[in-house]
Amino acid sequence: MAQKTYAQGGIEAVAEEMRKDKTIFYMSTDAIPSLLEEFGEQRVRATPIAESAMTGMAIGAAGSGFRPIVDWRQVTFSFVAMDQIVNQASKIHYMFGGQVKFPILFRAGVGGGTRLAAQHSQSPYSMFMNLSGLKIILPSTARDAKGLLKSAIRDNNPVISFESNRLMGFKDEVPDDDDFTIPIGKADIKRKGGDVTVIATMAMVRPAMQAAEQLAAQGVELEIIDPRTLRPLDLETIIGSVMKTNRCVIVHEGWTQFGFGAEIAAAIMEHAFDWLDAPVARVGMGDVPMPYNDTLERAVIPGAAQIVETVRRVTYSS
Repeated sequence: MAQKTYAQGGIEAVAEEMRKDKTIFYMSTDAIPSLLEEFGEQRVRATPIAESAMTGMAIGAAGSGFRPIVDWRQVTFSFVAMDQIVNQASKIHYMFGGQVKFPILFRAGVGGGTRLAAQHSQSPYSMFMNLSGLKIILPSTARDAKGLLKSAIRDNNPVISFESNRLMGFKDEVPDDDDFTIPIGKADIKRKGGDVTVIATMAMVRPAMQAAEQLAAQGVELEIIDPRTLRPLDLETIIGSVMKTNRCVIVHEGWTQFGFGAEIAAAIMEHAFDWLDAPVARVGMGDVPMPYNDTLERAVIPGAAQIVETVRRVTYSS
């Protein structure tokens, strides 16, 4: 085990898999220097600013026996390639009757907190969740980044990895084992508790843990669940926790309205309604584009205070 940053966890995952499998190659408008130095220009391609082109190239390469990795840098640039993502990547395995595999990893930075302003601070998970045929991962730690990305690279389906801009410099323990993986579709219980289930993703896990510490001092124990994967979603872990605590708060950095929290809330209502002692509550970003101004940015991103307030509401505390 070694202390590594969130960004380093992702780079390590890619490098380890590229050493093992010569069919893997990396495309990005900003090639990662360490990967370029080790694997050369044949396998680490610094592309023109043409996301639709490199996404289309990746789909063709995947169908021809390669395992491409496409790094869009920011999710903003994936929108340029929506035809390739929506009409090709998410459907092509089905359209070929399952006869051809299309193993592709798409990487994209998401979220605010780094003053990248409205276009480069988006968290549009729900847009992509609505596409059958894509898998979606959201690592919240360096350990998760390494383990989930390795699983995504090995997967025979298209996978999108949304990675938090704000977490890039955060460190935690990462296994040195180059066979270490985390299965896609398995949530992680970051903290056990019996009073309220809090479902938090990526950069929201830390404020959720801070809220748990504050509330524990007042006798309220939160169970913090990090889904880690949005498609497929580990409903078994989520529903099991809600049946235990009888209350649920969902925290994510995307907009509350029409966000993925609404899908999780609906699933809880369908599968655990009789166990609920309060309505499922959601905490999300303010319904505005992300501001550039630091004060305004902090005002619209959820934090521990909003989580504490929402937990008090579902526990009917003052």
